[in-house]
Formats: sequence, C-alpha cells, structure tokens
Amino acid sequence: MMSKQYFGTDGIRGEVGKGSITPEFVLKLGWAVGKVLSSQGNHKVLIGKDTRISGYMLESALESGLSAAGVNIGLLGPMPTPAIAYLTRTFRADAGIVISASHNPFQDNGIKFFSKHGTKLDDELELAIEAEINKPMTIVESGLLGKAKRIEDAAGRYIEFCKSRYPSDMSLKGLKIIVDCANGATYHIAPNVLRELGANVIEIGCTPDGVNINENCGATDLAALQEKVIAEQADIGFALDGDGDRLMMVDHKGNVVDGDQLVFIIARDALRRGEMHGGVVGTVMSNLGMEIGVKRLGIPFARSKVGDRYVLEVLKQNGWFIGGESSGHILNLHSTTTGDGIISGLQVLRAMQNSEMSLYELSLGMEKFPQKLINVRYQAGQEPLENELVKQAVADVETKLGDTGRVLMRKSGTEPLIRVMVEGQNLDDVERFAQEIADTVKQALN
Repeated sequence: MMSKQYFGTDGIRGEVGKGSITPEFVLKLGWAVGKVLSSQGNHKVLIGKDTRISGYMLESALESGLSAAGVNIGLLGPMPTPAIAYLTRTFRADAGIVISASHNPFQDNGIKFFSKHGTKLDDELELAIEAEINKPMTIVESGLLGKAKRIEDAAGRYIEFCKSRYPSDMSLKGLKIIVDCANGATYHIAPNVLRELGANVIEIGCTPDGVNINENCGATDLAALQEKVIAEQADIGFALDGDGDRLMMVDHKGNVVDGDQLVFIIARDALRRGEMHGGVVGTVMSNLGMEIGVKRLGIPFARSKVGDRYVLEVLKQNGWFIGGESSGHILNLHSTTTGDGIISGLQVLRAMQNSEMSLYELSLGMEKFPQKLINVRYQAGQEPLENELVKQAVADVETKLGDTGRVLMRKSGTEPLIRVMVEGQNLDDVERFAQEIADTVKQALN
C-alpha cells in the first residue's frame, strides 16, 4: 500500500487557511472526488457540514469542484456526520462529503467521505483521489456541468431514522436528560429525537455561532454537563462532539461514563436479550478493564488500530457488530453503518430500561484500570519513537508493570502529537511512569 499524501486517519484535516484546508485545494479535491467516485455512478454527491464558520467557504469550493467534474450536488447544511452517512444511502448518492474537524477547535476544519454504502472510503479509493488531485484540472462541457440543490427535509428524515432505532414499544417518558451538543452539528437534531421519544430534555451547547463549537462543552469537555446534571437532578447527561459521531455520558451522580464503558453496557444488554452474536472490538487504547469485563461475560474481544474505520475493519473481518473507542466512537452495525452518538445514546437508554438500572449501576459492571495519557507535540520530520532513549524508557516501565499493565506509544492520526499512554493497577505509579516517558520524548525532541 502506497503512503498517503493528504488523507489521515479520518479524511483530510488541518488549520483553516494552511496546508490542504484552503479554497484552492478543496476546489481541486472536489473535482478529484467527482472524477473518481462518479465514474460509474449516478453523478450525485451529498455535502453536509458542522457549524464552523469556515464551512461556508469550503462548501462553496467543494461545490465548484464537483460541478466542474459533472457531478450534481445535494446540499444538506449543518448535519451530523452519521446523518450524512445515512442520507447518502437513502438518496442513492455516489458519495457523501462531510465538512468537519470533529472535536477540534473552530480554527480547524476538514473533509471526510462516505461511500454509497454509508461507510468510510477504502484506502484504495483515497489513493485514487490523491492521484487525481495531482493531475491538471479539466472541466466538462458546459451542458454537462453539475447542478446544486438544497435538500430541505434532511433534518426531519434523520430524526425519524434515529427514532426508528429505538424499540417502538418503549418510551423515554419520565426521564430527565441533559443533552450537550457541543454547539455543533447535532444542535437541532439530538434534543428533538429525545423529546419526540418522550424525555424531558434540557439543552446546553445548542447555540452555535460559528466559533464556539467544542468550546468548553461537548464530549471533549464534560465539566459543564456534569454540573448541569447535578444541578437539575437529571437521570443522565449526553455529550456529543462537534459532528455528532462521538458520545460520552454522565450518570446521575455526575460521574463520566466513557466510550469503553458504554460499549461494555451495550454489549452486555445485547447478551441479556440473546442478540449478542460474535465478539466486541476495541482499540489499542481501550481500557484493559473493558477487555477483562467483556471476556468475563464469555464474549470474545479483539483490538484494532486507533480510529473507527479500523474498528469497523476488524468487525467486518470477524463478522461481529459491536465495537468502539474510549473517546466515544461506538459502532453497532445492527443499527447503522458508522459511529453515531445519538443512536449509541439510545442503545444505552434501552439497556437502562431493560435492566431497570441507572447508568451508574450499569457502569459498575466494568472495572476501569487507571490510565494516563499525555500528548507531546512534535514537528514534521521528527521521529521520537525511533529514539533509543525513548525505547529504553518504555522498556524500563514495561518491566516495572509486568503483567498488570501496559505502555502504548503512537502518533496521532489527526494532529502532530505523540500519544504516551500507560495503564496499570496503581494510579500513582501509572501517572509517574507516563510522565517519565513523556519527559524522555520531550528530551529526544529537543
């Protein structure tokens, strides 16, 4: 497999106005995508975006490039990433394009893609698009230029789809739910789904202004949600990220329940209902307690590389359907084709109602091992993971941990960061060991 020049773990992402996130590049990208994906399709692509102010600019550039390649465009406006995956399938489009940088601050943006099946693009297709980008841009004859049309009922279609994933004989009546939409793409979707299913919903992070996406709110900053759940004496708190494919939750005591715990809860509920077929997939970052907890239930467990596309890859290889990441990307292929924060939340609510237990009680079924993650920023061209001092520091910590913990070192797929993760039975030891390795990485970089 050739290495990619532009695509990362989840599409193309970066700071607006720099590198690939410029109108010029995105124009060419739209053209290249149009050339590759519509060569044998029906020449139709959908575009959706989150609430970043730069989305307007990038949407226009993509639209121009696709039109130049002879592709018709359906404009969805602000919509969650999983909604675009769903609508791409239902509209029989060749592809869906998402303009979003997910959990990143508003200064960043990105472009990611779904196939006509509502799944992330294969590596081969991404390489084909990159090859096209590096060719001179041509324009189809005037009569063949693509047309753009705004799809007015996109939000309503997706709300109904989410509701259809919840049992028709069950209701959320009597539940008080705080939902934090990160001032992102779910602001007009998630509260309506929960209300229409009967819940008493209180919103936070639902007033996007183009620059406040993920700012002190959402799945990456749970303090406001925790405070609101306690203040309102709510049953549960939902936290979605900027594009709605991640979910973190808060129980009625204000405790954070992360993606590993939520996957465990969903899998155990499926097992209790006799619908757990196969195993569960986590990533190399998933908590050791999740692996132990799942195996104690008699459910097989496997790890993938970090990234929901790799979780999906292992699920498909094994014929399994449940997996996810500690960050809140959760996949249930019996419900939808990609990570969906709203649908994942509904599955957790279903588990609560089936068991007649609170989220707090359900989360006690999995014992989390103390885990410390430290991010160390590096510059292009630096390879600290190959440094002998770093390798020795890792080996020393692994010796001290023995069989009761582990060390993971990797580069982020979306940011120039080295992720240093240490996991073990004792929190003080874990934090000290992680800091020792991170300090050694910094020393190697300097």
